[in-house]
Amino acid sequence: MKNIFLFGECMIELMSASQGQSSNTMQQSFAGDVFNTAVYLKRTFADVQVNLVTAVGKDQFSLAMIQYFESENIAADLVFKSATRIPGLYSIQLDAQGERSFTYWRENSAARQVMQHIDDVATEQLSKGDMFFFSGISLAVIEPAARAEFWLLIDKLKAAGVQIVFDPNYRPRLWSGPEEAQAQFALALDKSDLSLPGVDDFEQLFGMTSVAEVYDYCKPFQVSELVIKNGEQSILVVVDGVSTEFAITPVANVVDTTSAGDSFNGVYLGARIEGYGVNDAITLASKAAGFVIQHRGAITPAEEFSVFIKAQLAAVAKFNKD
Repeated sequence: MKNIFLFGECMIELMSASQGQSSNTMQQSFAGDVFNTAVYLKRTFADVQVNLVTAVGKDQFSLAMIQYFESENIAADLVFKSATRIPGLYSIQLDAQGERSFTYWRENSAARQVMQHIDDVATEQLSKGDMFFFSGISLAVIEPAARAEFWLLIDKLKAAGVQIVFDPNYRPRLWSGPEEAQAQFALALDKSDLSLPGVDDFEQLFGMTSVAEVYDYCKPFQVSELVIKNGEQSILVVVDGVSTEFAITPVANVVDTTSAGDSFNGVYLGARIEGYGVNDAITLASKAAGFVIQHRGAITPAEEFSVFIKAQLAAVAKFNKD
């Protein structure tokens, strides 16, 4: 059984009950980029051992959060419980086109101190994984003083043969300034075996507006597998220097883009760790993201997604057989 660890934060999510207009009624759930990725990976590839690495509190929200992880069959062995902190909180507002705006309350979240819990025992467990995934948000959330320790952990995992995966998910408000984020992203790309940058993130951080510019920036880091996402336009995959561009069929009924990238990442990584080729991995990941953005919220209803993704897996299998 393949084994992946996903390092980051899960938060309490509040979403306006009414899209495109103000509402005093909010729906509560749990979400976060790394957690969302874990959910879609596990829902699609049940045979992969999916582990979340984070910290929560001992409050009722935290206990409910852990129960939610377990209901999605995500291992919580490395979900640490802080005696003094609680999970972060964010709210989402959607406009009529399904585009998002966020408000965060996470300065004192338990996940900021997760590195305090990563001891030798935890490091040994992480070293037995096949893949370790983290994002730009993961980097931004942990306390700056703990980042040197985080990079030492990454070096140990690489030395143990664990594949390091980085999603440069950039949120300007989480950083003291773009220079801080640029320096950390450079370190991340330098240590990554697989990275999934998006043109939109690089536009915000570097002013880059094309796939070519993003590729030119990433090329010196010699990432073995680079998946450059350009929204609904295209995806460029570069594996060991060989480039393949994929066209994307836009979705007509976009309801909520909150978890588009996360669902793509989860299904793509699951497909690759399970031995699927790049073409099939892109097909499955793109279909999953297209399905997710036609639903409200970061996490779609489990049964609906299961029915959909099983049909996509069957279609890929049939195509390859024929």
